[in-house]
Amino acid sequence: MSKIKSNVQEALSCIKNGDTIMVGGFGLIGAPLTLIDGLTKKDVKDLTIISNNLGESGKGLGILLNQNKIKKGIGSYFTSNRDVGDKYQNGEIELQLLPQGTLAESMRAGGAGIGGYYTKTGVGTQLAEGKEEREINGVNYVFEPALTANVALIRAHKADTFGNLVYYKTAQNFNPVMATASDIVIVEIDEIVQPGELSPEEIVTPHLYVDYIVEAQQVLTKEGVVQK
Repeated sequence: MSKIKSNVQEALSCIKNGDTIMVGGFGLIGAPLTLIDGLTKKDVKDLTIISNNLGESGKGLGILLNQNKIKKGIGSYFTSNRDVGDKYQNGEIELQLLPQGTLAESMRAGGAGIGGYYTKTGVGTQLAEGKEEREINGVNYVFEPALTANVALIRAHKADTFGNLVYYKTAQNFNPVMATASDIVIVEIDEIVQPGELSPEEIVTPHLYVDYIVEAQQVLTKEGVVQK
């Protein structure tokens, strides 16, 4: 069966109430804006979103937030969207703050089949409260469980018809590691090419991680988010 879907809603049909979803991007850079837009049009609720941040006010995941579809956010930089703070103060959303390196490593561990790991980051701070701590060789570490998800929505630059992915510069950010840590991976791309057109050296995410591919309909420019 072809992984390429012409209809965004068809690609998102696997998402259901209460799912945990990883969403790539750093702010709006490398974010799957077309897939996020499709998710805002889907009748789902009580989602847990694992992402560096929850978009910006009225943009990207910020739209999903204002639709009250997000029950919990797990990320490292929520202050770029003031709506997140307002909803948290009003008790409308649960937040789990992780240092950025810890967020990335927790997803990498999830993709590698590792249950968790010990890190020095966060020891002695509020971020370590309630977490297991252990002394190793005279140094205190805190245990961080791995992160996995039901679905990952990620952004790549090119894909061949098999599903091998190439990313564009820093837009790579969290996307590749999310592709390894989710049961279903849906990818938004700029261009579809034939097998053999991508150099093996430039392929970051192999096709076996990818389930569905859709072409981007929204892109981020200097003027903001525009239709392609």
